[in-house]
Amino acid sequence: MSISTGDSRPSAPKKSTTAAGGASADTTSADEPVGGVLPVKKATRAGAAGRPGASGRAGANGKNRTNAAGATAAKANGAAQDSSEDSMASSEKSTTTTTAVKSTSAAKPTSSAKSATTAKPGAAKPKVQSALVGGGKRGSALGGGKKGGRRPVTPVRVTQSRNWGPILLYVATGLVALAIIGVSVWPLIENWRKGTWQEQVAAIPGLINYIDPSSPSFDQTVTTGPHQSGDLTYPMSPPVGGPHNGYWQNCMGDVYTAEIAEEHAVHSLEHGAVWITYRPDLPQDQIDKLARRVEGREYMLMSPYPNLDAPISLQAWGYQLKVDNADDSRIDDFISALRLNASQEEGASCSGGITEATGGTPLDFGEGMS
Repeated sequence: MSISTGDSRPSAPKKSTTAAGGASADTTSADEPVGGVLPVKKATRAGAAGRPGASGRAGANGKNRTNAAGATAAKANGAAQDSSEDSMASSEKSTTTTTAVKSTSAAKPTSSAKSATTAKPGAAKPKVQSALVGGGKRGSALGGGKKGGRRPVTPVRVTQSRNWGPILLYVATGLVALAIIGVSVWPLIENWRKGTWQEQVAAIPGLINYIDPSSPSFDQTVTTGPHQSGDLTYPMSPPVGGPHNGYWQNCMGDVYTAEIAEEHAVHSLEHGAVWITYRPDLPQDQIDKLARRVEGREYMLMSPYPNLDAPISLQAWGYQLKVDNADDSRIDDFISALRLNASQEEGASCSGGITEATGGTPLDFGEGMS
C-alpha cells in the first residue's frame, strides 16, 4: 500500500556507481519518494539495478501512480461535493413536499434523486427520512410508523364567548308571558283569598243588605221585579230593587250629568249593574274620582240624585252603601263584590238601553223590554 503526499512532481533520478566502478544506471533511492509516492520496499533480484530501462519504468510508474492518486482524490472530492449538493437538494425537496406527498412517498425516492445517484457512482446516497406527520411505511421523523404509533396530539381548547342575544330575548319573552299570566290570574287569586262574593259583602262595614231574610234591613219588595209603567214609589232612596220600568238605562260605563228616572235605573240593577249616585252639590274633584271608576266599564252607570241624604250612595240589586268621600276604599270593595254578582237575570245585557237623561220621569213605552 502506498501513501500519497499530494506532490505530483517526479524527483530527478540519481546516478549511482557500482562497486567495480563500471557504467552507471538510473536508479532511485529506496528511501526517497518517487513522484510524490513512497514505494514499498521489495526484495531486489540480483542484477535488477543493471537492467536497461529499469529507472525509466520506475519513474513512469511513479508518475502514473501519482496521476492515479490525484485522479482518485479529485473524483472523491467531486463525488463528495455532488453528494453534498444532492443531499441538500433532497432535503429541501423533502421539506417543501412535507404536506403534499402521500405517506408512501417516504419509501419511494424521487426521480431526480435516482438520476443524481446513478450518474455519479461512488457518491454516498443520502438517506432522507420523510418529515410527514404520521410517517410512511417505515415511519417518519416526527411520529414513527406502525410500531411506534403516532405521537398524541394535545387537543386545543377554543374558548368561545356565549351569545347572550338569544338568551336575553328568551328571558324577556318568558318574563312578559309570566306578567300576562299574572295579570290574568291575580284577580282570581285575590277573589279566592277574599272568599265568595257573599263573604266579601258581609265584610264591608256600613253596607245595608235588603235581600237577606236574616238581615235587620230585609225588605220583601226587593225579592221580586215585575215590569210596570209610570211613576213608581220605593221604600228606600235611591231604590235597590222591586218593580221597575220595562226599559233599562244604558249601563255600559255611562256617566250621566243630569238626573235619570229611577224606574229605568232599577231595571239596570236587575241586569247586574252598579249604580253610583251623588248629591248635585258634590265638589267636582269628588265627581271626577267617581267618574274614573265608571267610564268605559261595563255594568256601571253614574248620575246625580237630588235630595240624597249622603254625599255619595252606591246601589246594587238588594244592597246599598252610603259614604261621605270619593276616596273611601269601601267604594271599590262594593263594586268588586257586587258588580254582575247581584244580578237577577244572569247574562242580561247592559247595552241597547235608554241613553238620555230623562229627569225624574220615566219614559212610558208600556211593559216593553225585559
